Amino acid sequence: MTTTSAALPGTLSLGLARGAAELRQFFRQKEFVVFTFSLPAFLLILLGSIFGETLPGSAVTSSQVFAASMVGAGIISTSFVTMGTGVALDREDGTLKRLRGTPMPVTSYFIGKLILVAVASVAEVIVMLAVGVLMFDVRLPSDPLDWVTFAWVFGLGVIGCGMLGIALSAAAKGVNGASAATQIVFLGLQFTSGVFVMISELPSVMTTVSSLFPVKWICQGIRSVFLPDEMAAYEMAGRWELGLTAGVLGAWCVAGLVLCLLTFRWSNRSN
Repeated sequence: MTTTSAALPGTLSLGLARGAAELRQFFRQKEFVVFTFSLPAFLLILLGSIFGETLPGSAVTSSQVFAASMVGAGIISTSFVTMGTGVALDREDGTLKRLRGTPMPVTSYFIGKLILVAVASVAEVIVMLAVGVLMFDVRLPSDPLDWVTFAWVFGLGVIGCGMLGIALSAAAKGVNGASAATQIVFLGLQFTSGVFVMISELPSVMTTVSSLFPVKWICQGIRSVFLPDEMAAYEMAGRWELGLTAGVLGAWCVAGLVLCLLTFRWSNRSN
């Protein structure tokens, strides 16, 4: 009697299953979940309440600009920072070593992690928009094209920053190093990319350097969705540059994937 072995699940199926497991594990860590979602909201409430003057030539307040920028920053926080520290933790506690002994390819692992950060980023956006609308009168767009813009900026931002988080985790010796590295990079780029300070008020050298990284483009794209068109005059080029935004973020998605494939390790070097 001839027996045939059942076909193994495909890469996508394994990735979806891994994503479900990642979500269950993430939301069981109540303290980490509260910190992840509350810190950006706390910064928005604190700093948005301090800087609330109306900008010259418009009816928009600086707190509304800051709120829109912080929506973008929240997406980056829950993709880049969460991914970087999460992969480093999986490597440090032996999760990756155990997964290596299963039929799951590394691409499925990446898919699972991206599902986690995508869901977390959606939740973060909801929290940040609720704060922005209720406390700072941020408008929700009525034009469907604005939501289309939001969708592709969100998607490219999550994928690109998530991949970069995985790549950066490989350079750290452990989860503490990965957490410090991702937070330092993220915090520094927020200052130079027009999140904490209006980008029109930053030195040209600083903004030129920040233009090489995705933070500036994600936050600029999000501002184009939630702020009126006249606010484009406050951007570096005096316009929203959505085509360039898509190109830069798309390039970072490709670069992030290449870096992941080149640098990914199943275990720490000392193991």
